[in-house]
Formats: sequence, structure tokens, C-alpha cells
Amino acid sequence: MRREAVVTGVGVVAPGAVGAAAFWEMLTAGRTATRHITLFDATGFRSRIAAEIDFDPAAHGLDDERMDRYVQFAAVAATEALADAEPPLEEISPWRLGVSMGTAVGGTTRLEKDYVAMSRGGADWVVDRSAASPHLYRALTPSVLSGEIAELVGARGPVRTVSTGCTSGLDAVGYAAQAIEDDLADVVVAGAAESPISPIAMACFDAIKATTDRNDDPAHASRPFDRDRNGFVMGEGAAVLVLEEAGAARRRGARIRCRVAGFANHGNAYHMTGLRREGTEMARAITTALDQARRPASAVDYVNAHGSGTVQNDRHETDAVKRALGDHARRVPMSSIKSSVGHSLGAIGSIELAACVMAMDTGVVPPTANLSTPDPECDLDYVPVTAREHRTDVVLSVGSGFGGFQSAVVLDRGE
Repeated sequence: MRREAVVTGVGVVAPGAVGAAAFWEMLTAGRTATRHITLFDATGFRSRIAAEIDFDPAAHGLDDERMDRYVQFAAVAATEALADAEPPLEEISPWRLGVSMGTAVGGTTRLEKDYVAMSRGGADWVVDRSAASPHLYRALTPSVLSGEIAELVGARGPVRTVSTGCTSGLDAVGYAAQAIEDDLADVVVAGAAESPISPIAMACFDAIKATTDRNDDPAHASRPFDRDRNGFVMGEGAAVLVLEEAGAARRRGARIRCRVAGFANHGNAYHMTGLRREGTEMARAITTALDQARRPASAVDYVNAHGSGTVQNDRHETDAVKRALGDHARRVPMSSIKSSVGHSLGAIGSIELAACVMAMDTGVVPPTANLSTPDPECDLDYVPVTAREHRTDVVLSVGSGFGGFQSAVVLDRGE
């Protein structure tokens, strides 16, 4: 019998909301979490706004020095997801318990902070290593993220870190499902985390003008699919899902939220930041994921869009969905939650999957906030401004990342 992976727990740390319930309430209310940057002095930057999280590590019993900010987010999200799923970890062999976590830029925040300290703000070419944090090495290696979560849950099975840019969160969950399907694990804690709101990261996206400079109106700055969009809003956060082998989850009476039915990713072999307009690679990822799920295009009830709010991405994605879903593309609701919580790079794919799970739970699809003036070239149903009651049995979530990464995940209610 084919092994299947199901979701039994969800945890979220997102801008404007710590905790899955608060996150979902914020999304469906159409609120946005974007504000002027407070984590550092952004004076002089082109983009001076971001979707930040009000987060106190001590309130969660975390060591602020040992764990970088993005790892703290992941630990809190994982703890919530495990409490939600209640897997009997004491009965599961640690060799059958896995971890799959994604991040795009890892410990960039701490790396930059320590470099500034060691070089006296960049004044010294030869750095003073005595000024470095004793935990600096942990910032250098993104694998620390998965290692910390593995230690948290006692996992000795397949433990991996996925870093595929902005598709990392989708890919980490997709690979986790594959580990269960391939009989490498029975339970996998999967998700992604990111804390990129720092001078170096913001400068990188300033340089290529990928982020919006609508600094005078932070709340309405992220405008996916809108005619007046001009870039994405940087965000931060984490989401973690608990995946279990379906048969075992049913036998223990677990609450099964959905099945991870299909996953695919492709590269475009084209350009580091550019996209071909026709969206062939994203379309192929969608059709491959649907084929794995054994679902026709017409079965998709909701598309959770990448929807970053850049001109080229939104048009590329619109064309890819049309190519993959055919006439059904015009009948299915499709929305971008980046309009509310910003774009947290590697973390956003898992945050979006958490939203997909809750859309299936509640029969509500979240809106694309701030979509008031549609782009004529983005002509699908993007659920503007207001959440919509809509039963969702099959959900498609797509992602696009610098480097040419294109990914798709299909969630459904199972057979």
C-alpha cells in the first residue's frame, strides 16, 4: 500500500500574530502587519518598511544569546505544532523521527551584527575576533536551524536543511512528505524560518529595487496583482507542520488536517532574478504536483499564490496558473497573503502552507489585502480585500524563488 503523509499539527510565528489562531484571525480580517522598520535605523535606505514581529524570547523561555532570531521563531512554531498534533513521541523510535527545515539567508542577522562589532562598523579591514559572540559559528551554518529542532524533538532520523531561496518553505515540507512516502520516517517536523530584516539584507534588495519604496503608507505598501504595485515588503517569521504517516495517524486517532498529496520543483535555467513571462517551469511544477496527487486541474478549489507584488512575478505567475489549470484558472479563487504578512523569503512558503491548512479547516479563503486597482494583465480572481467563504478540498500553493526555483505543493483531504 502506498504510504502517505498527512498534517496533524500547525504552528505559526508571523508578523502581527504569534500563534496559528491569531495568525488566521489577522489574515481573514484583511489586516496588514507592515510598518516602519524598528529593528535597526533604516534612515537612508530606499525601502524603510517591513513586516516585523513583536517577539520576546524570554516570554518563551528561550536563550537570546545562543539562538539566532530565526531559530527562536522556529522553536516556538515547532512547540505549538507539536502541542497541536500531540504525536506520541515516547512511542516513536527516534530513528523514525525526522526534521526538514528551510531557510534562505539563515543567520545573516547575527553574522552582520558580529562583523560590525569586530570591524568597528567596517572601519577595520583586519577584524578583532575577540569582539565576536561565542555563538558566531552558529550563525555561519544554516544547518543549525534543523539541528536545534532535531534536538528539541529528539529526532535521529533524516534531518535536513533546505535552502532554495524563496521556495525553501514549500520544498522543506515537500521533502518531508517524500521521506514519509519513501519509508525513511514515520513522523517529520517540517517548516521554515527567517529573520532577514537587517541592514545587509535590506541593502541587497534595495540594490535591485525588488522591495517597495512606498514608505509613506506602510499598511498599504504590499499590493500583489494591483496595477500600482512596485515591489515586495520584507517580512520575517516561521511556520512548522507536523507530518505523520497516514495509517499510523488514523490508528492513534489523530486529528488529520489534510494530506500532502503532491509536490514538485523545477528550475528555469534562465536568470538569477529574471523570469520568462510564459511561466513554463511553474506551470510544469503545478501539473507534476497534481499528477502526483492524482487530481485533475479542475479539482483545485483554491490557489495560494506566491504573489510577491513585483511586476514581473505577478504576471509570470498569472500566466503559469492559466497554462497549468486551463479554463479552470478563471473559476478558482487565488490570493496572496504576502499582502498582509510581507515576504519572509525562505519562511513564507511554510507560512503560506499553514494558511492553506486553515483555509481547509474553516471553509474560508484569505484575501489579497490592498488589491484595489487590478492590473489588466493580472486578470484572475485574486479575492480582493475581503475573505470569502469557500469550501476547499484541494489546495494548490505555489512559490517562485531567485535563482529560478519554481515549486508547487498540493494539499487535499485524502481519499
